[in-house]
Amino acid sequence: MSGSFKEYLLSERLVTPTDLDNVDKFRLESGASIFSALRKASGMQSQAIVRAVADYHKIARVEEGDWGRFQPPQTEIPTAFLRENKIYPLGDVEDGILLAMEDPSDAQAINAVRIALQREVIPRVASAEDILAAIERMARERGTSAVWQEAEKAEAGDDVEHLRDMALGAPVVRFVNQMIQNAVHARATDIHIEPFDGHVAIRIRVDGMLRDVTAPPAQMAKAIVSRVKILSGLNIAERRLPQDGRARIRINEHRLDLRIATIPTVHGEAVAIRLLDNVRRMLDFAPLGFCAIDEAEIRKHLSAPYGLMLVTGPTGSGKTTTLATALSLLNEGHRKILTIEDPIEYELDGINQTQAKPSIGLSFADALRSFLRHDPDVLMVGEMRDGETASIAIHAALTGHLVLSTLHTNTAAGAIPRLLDMGIDSFLLASSLRGVVGQRLVRVLCEHCKQPSDEVLSLGRAHGIDAVPEGSRHWRAVGCERCFGTGYSGRVVISEVLSVDDEIRELIQPNAQPALIEAAARRKGMTTMIMDGLAKCLSGVTTQEEVRRVALDV
Repeated sequence: MSGSFKEYLLSERLVTPTDLDNVDKFRLESGASIFSALRKASGMQSQAIVRAVADYHKIARVEEGDWGRFQPPQTEIPTAFLRENKIYPLGDVEDGILLAMEDPSDAQAINAVRIALQREVIPRVASAEDILAAIERMARERGTSAVWQEAEKAEAGDDVEHLRDMALGAPVVRFVNQMIQNAVHARATDIHIEPFDGHVAIRIRVDGMLRDVTAPPAQMAKAIVSRVKILSGLNIAERRLPQDGRARIRINEHRLDLRIATIPTVHGEAVAIRLLDNVRRMLDFAPLGFCAIDEAEIRKHLSAPYGLMLVTGPTGSGKTTTLATALSLLNEGHRKILTIEDPIEYELDGINQTQAKPSIGLSFADALRSFLRHDPDVLMVGEMRDGETASIAIHAALTGHLVLSTLHTNTAAGAIPRLLDMGIDSFLLASSLRGVVGQRLVRVLCEHCKQPSDEVLSLGRAHGIDAVPEGSRHWRAVGCERCFGTGYSGRVVISEVLSVDDEIRELIQPNAQPALIEAAARRKGMTTMIMDGLAKCLSGVTTQEEVRRVALDV
């Protein structure tokens, strides 16, 4: 895109010069388009980008009702081409074919569609999310793909060499590539391949929830598993024992690390694939969902020269992202930052990041001991897994280092008895602990289909929170094509930040009681996760059902 579009954005005050600097840096590091970079690095919303592109090029936008009004033309244009170029043929009009485009200046894509359909092309501007949702709908309506048809002709033998040949064959290779690509486009974090009696299931996890996707014929299962194992360097002949592996691939603008785990089941091997986007991202607390009070408390603890700060919550609650955001704020030239992680999910330029490898003796505790000989200012430990790691981290916090880590507890106050149970002396913990962030992730209501709810907002009363202001309304999830019928799109944090002051330190005793610690923190103004969730319900961010689902045990 030419610089004149950037000048247009500046002239309309849609972005600031700092925003554009961030966009340029993000594009340089990730190879992303300017539209993707604007969304991720400047905070500009998708619909605002669509309006800006349409106004700049003086081209009409795709209106809300246009997606269902036209009949898409019968075309053999591959869906992979449509996804890669973020285009979608809406339908025929008298003068030609309407083509929804993220970038209407893409002459190459316009010419390709003109040649393929033998029609004039009339560009229309739409968001990448809307285009990709329409492409997925088209792919589903097309039914059985050519990949299935080719694969169904192959026999699925048990011979290892035959499996290897099938796994390297075009149908299976294309299927696995397409499976991963579809998962990326759906914003999935995991893919699960699960064999059952007479069929195989493939499910993806989006916004923390599993969703079924189109499954291949049962006879393809072994070849698909073998292909995934070959990608990650695993032994395809070993099917009796669990295996773990890694792979690195690139899909369009995404550089992905794959963590692959296999387990034997009664009907064959099941595979779990974790998708880790290792693009360097612009991280800040507000977009993650932290309220202003909690963000201020976190920043206060990060500004301390030494001490221990913990992030707590169950698996999949966004703890690593919160820590990565904290490190990105601390990442200045005068600080030396060392991390030990398993796995490294965010690559942060200027920070020394180490991958834990227990199989060769590089555990969290071993790495921490070595780190202290490298004159660090800040240490980050991926997880407090045992008493030895916790003890070394706390001694580091007492000797002039700022230490960040995570812990699996239900509440922020619950971190204190958990560390005491690990064998940490109460007086050492009281002296070193500065703050604890407790968090969960709730799904965000889809902006396109959410509706006001007629139900009574009972969340506050059920948890002893003062009555909701009269006239306050909340929202319910409905479901549309853009959110795949779920009613939600994306996730944000609900959080609580426990700041350790003199009163809290007095309560850190060998028999410390989380309820007393939380009560003291609330008297000092701590917003609990339920209170934060209630505020997000009232502001239309999420629903009370979501808050109950993720924070019922809080």
